[in-house]
Amino acid sequence: SANQSWTQIGFVKSAGTTTEPQNYSFVDSKLETGSYSYRLKMVDLDGSFSYSKAVEVEIGTPMTFALSQNYPNPFNPTTRIDYQVPFNANVQIELYSITGERVATLVNTELSAGYYIMDVDASSLRLASGVYFYRMISTDVQGSKFMDTKKMVLLK
Repeated sequence: SANQSWTQIGFVKSAGTTTEPQNYSFVDSKLETGSYSYRLKMVDLDGSFSYSKAVEVEIGTPMTFALSQNYPNPFNPTTRIDYQVPFNANVQIELYSITGERVATLVNTELSAGYYIMDVDASSLRLASGVYFYRMISTDVQGSKFMDTKKMVLLK
């Protein structure tokens, strides 16, 4: 652990000096498949600090296809879409206007199993305020299809 480089991913404010037990939590929810090490840094009021023992976490591959609701929603000008692929598959994510016109192809490629995050920038796509739909279609090597559609709202 001494030679490992660490990245701060969050901060949780303490309850201050107390004799009562305190519970703290932090969720690192947007992870790719792989192994991760976590440790806590406890900082005292005088600035001194110590580290906890490192804990290892293993994130496996997804079991199913999934398309998550974008967040934030409503948004302006950027929003994030999470999706997952359980095995190698052709993945297409397209953006449609309220009238059903395709306004953008956001993803159109073969992807390996994993968790994916995509940021959508309405200003670079020159989108007007309004309701849009995004649809994910995935086809595996046997020809099986997954399809899901979600609604997003751009408020300028």
